[in-house]
Amino acid sequence: MNEQQLLRFSRQIMLPEMDVPGQRKLMDASVLIVGMGGLGCPAAMYLAAAGVGGLLIADDDVVELTNLQRQIAHAQRSLGQAKVESARSRLLSLNPDVQVTAINERLQGASLDEAVAKADLVLDACDNFETRFAINASCLANRKPLISAAAIRMQGQIAAFDATDPASPCYHCLYPQTGEIDESCARNGVMAPLVGIIGSVQAMEAIKMLTGIGRTLVGRLLLLDAATMEWRDLKLIRDPNCATCSRHQ
Repeated sequence: MNEQQLLRFSRQIMLPEMDVPGQRKLMDASVLIVGMGGLGCPAAMYLAAAGVGGLLIADDDVVELTNLQRQIAHAQRSLGQAKVESARSRLLSLNPDVQVTAINERLQGASLDEAVAKADLVLDACDNFETRFAINASCLANRKPLISAAAIRMQGQIAAFDATDPASPCYHCLYPQTGEIDESCARNGVMAPLVGIIGSVQAMEAIKMLTGIGRTLVGRLLLLDAATMEWRDLKLIRDPNCATCSRHQ
């Protein structure tokens, strides 16, 4: 770590839980973020600013005018540009030392497994259940920790899953239904700051899991009702009949 980096991250290094060893863990880590929308933008920006050394960002969409209300890594000048390229430019403006790999495709099958295998930790910031289930299965197969989040209307949720712990539930334990569920922002709407709150919590949980600081959300589901600004913390247990994680014991 050079002098400029010591100065840049000095406010984190001052924390006794972090110190220089914790900051080095972040700088040596790589995180895959699937989705550069409302959740992925703030999560990626805080991870880049905090000093995570490598970010793999995946999305197959382009920036549209309706995105700018909440997807804060993108700007008016980004309209029509691939989201991953727009986000990559923003992340490098925050921290030019971060290695950003832009994956301009919808990860699935072998490409998803390849990306997950390259990362130390995965953030699910997508907006559909099909992709969420696929990310969960790939993280289990590759033994990678997963932080999954969702936000719709005025409600948000975050949970963490540890594929290295046989007692940890997986995303499929939480949502055993695999049918199509329409919970998109396009059809239901979402309040702009909500995704910032939830995406920031994802980033905080990623930092904790990468450095070993504090108590993580593994085995817990955190729910936010932004209308009343009330949080609920629910315990999650592994489903012994889960069709997904039972295959990876």
